[in-house]
Amino acid sequence: MVSKKSRAEVRIKKHNRLRNRFAGTAERPRLAVFRSNNHMYAQIIDDSVGNTLVAASTLEKDVKAQLEKTNNVEAAAKLGEVIAKKALDKGITEVVFDRGGFIYQGKVQALAEAAREAGLKF
Repeated sequence: MVSKKSRAEVRIKKHNRLRNRFAGTAERPRLAVFRSNNHMYAQIIDDSVGNTLVAASTLEKDVKAQLEKTNNVEAAAKLGEVIAKKALDKGITEVVFDRGGFIYQGKVQALAEAAREAGLKF
């Protein structure tokens, strides 16, 4: 009988393979994206010391108030703008994009493109 791995297990395995290829530094931190069924989360992380420098999610009151739904492409694009603004305020201009094992389309792509348009380079 063939056993099939769950989508979550496959995503975690992909994410571990991606994380072996790159890591965030002080000069170029990592923009990590996670999406659940109801919300999206983005963090800018310096892996050399293990600190989260900037974080944003669709759970935050000011972000959630501007959105009709928190789990669609428009919400992801808004989150991309918010994380980019917070990063630029802290002096972060370049990041390494970590899609977290998710496919680069839909919400993840919308977040990345919005962050690029708002001024982040990756």
